Amino acid sequence: MTIVQERSATDARTLISAGLRATLVANMRENFPKLTKERAERGVGQMLAFVAASACTAEPLSPSPLVDDFWHAFLLHTKAYQDFCERTFGTFVHHQPGFLDKEKHGGGKALRARTVDAIGAAGFLVDLEFWPELETADCSQCHANCHNSPVNA
Repeated sequence: MTIVQERSATDARTLISAGLRATLVANMRENFPKLTKERAERGVGQMLAFVAASACTAEPLSPSPLVDDFWHAFLLHTKAYQDFCERTFGTFVHHQPGFLDKEKHGGGKALRARTVDAIGAAGFLVDLEFWPELETADCSQCHANCHNSPVNA
């Protein structure tokens, strides 16, 4: 008889200190005044889960536009971001913007689906509110004032 024990998913917000989390939340709320503190907290978690999943796979992953904005907020704290990457993953996780070949990697929607799967596979909670493209058109990171654009957050 084999016993399978399911692990509960980890909230990626636990990967950084409460102080750094508060700083990132404050930065995002300053840039996007309509963003609630609760949603900003959750966004930090999804960004951290994305970065962690990216560190665990050789496959290209892609953040949603809103998750990318949270990542940019963290990247601006270069020392804290570098220390986080080295302490947590043993390597620096680079931000490499650009468009991947659609034929080889799928479009934006396929990349986001792979990203969400990778976050779950890495053991982190997925908050689908931060990945709305999975239910809508095949989007890219254009910030064209769509419903999920940070402009409307």
